[in-house]
Amino acid sequence: MDIAYIPSPSHGVVHLGPIPLRGYAFCIIIGVFVAVWLGNKRWIARGGRPGTVADIAVWAVPFGLVGGRLYHVITDYELYFSDGRDWVDAFKVWQGGLGIWGAIALGAVGAWIGCRRRGIPLPAWADALAPGIVFAQAIGRWGNWFNQELYGKATDVPWALHITSSTDGRVPGYYHPTFLYESLWCIGVGFLVIWADRRFTLGHGRAFALYVAAYCVGRGWIEYMRVDDAHHILGLRLNDWTAMVVFFLAVIYIVVSARLRPGREEVVEPDGDAPDGDAVALDKKADDKADTKADDKADDDADTKADDEAAETTGKKSDGKKPDAKTDTETESDEPAQSVEAARGEAESAKKV
Repeated sequence: MDIAYIPSPSHGVVHLGPIPLRGYAFCIIIGVFVAVWLGNKRWIARGGRPGTVADIAVWAVPFGLVGGRLYHVITDYELYFSDGRDWVDAFKVWQGGLGIWGAIALGAVGAWIGCRRRGIPLPAWADALAPGIVFAQAIGRWGNWFNQELYGKATDVPWALHITSSTDGRVPGYYHPTFLYESLWCIGVGFLVIWADRRFTLGHGRAFALYVAAYCVGRGWIEYMRVDDAHHILGLRLNDWTAMVVFFLAVIYIVVSARLRPGREEVVEPDGDAPDGDAVALDKKADDKADTKADDKADDDADTKADDEAAETTGKKSDGKKPDAKTDTETESDEPAQSVEAARGEAESAKKV
């Protein structure tokens, strides 16, 4: 009986003349462009300068690709170094095989170098890039669809993935499309980080840590569904253990960072613009300062005017009531003389009598 299913491409490469166009490579490239585009918008919103994200990505992306490939080759070394295998295939990235754990780890080293050269704090840059990175992972997972790899257990659900290739030990049939599950999970994580960043004003690397923790939760149960060969430790796939360890480290970082450095960075890049939220505060502060300066000037003008009026009033009163110094002196000096003359007159009258 026919069932609904997701068809797999008959081949993952299209030749444009002598140039091979591989679906896996296209997905990786598109994912990088999305990450840089969204990261640039978020960086500018935080007060950074346009183009800084792309400049640092020049360091982070090559390091990330090398790190992702190294992790895959080391953890699945038997695919390249066992009997009958060609070790040169370890360099054929276009055939698939990138470990996100190695890509993030070594990509962070490249980003650190780029941030150091620009004088930028790495945690702030990682916070701006976090949603873009996980959206890039969502796009990159479709590269596994082109290569017919990383599928889950056999199933008859309507969205089963139809595997048709029989190379490298594949068995044609219908399987859980784990590439699709992880792609959808990554999209959900990206929107979660954007929402939480706006709601709680995450900073100092906490938005990036939230992305890592949330991704690990999904990767844990998706990894458990896969049926491709992998190393097992105590019954669990290696990637399951890696996801658990990284999850706890990310949660611990969020808790410790929130206590030691609450809030968000006020300045993320030298000579950059103020963030949207801070710009309002700065504008308000400037307005308050201008208002205060205007009030002080008005008070000074009022005081000066009052002093002038008081001085003018005092001057008028002095001009109206101030006695003439000469007149007062003459009056005071004439009174004793008149008294003496009067006394002499009385004495002469008494003699005559």
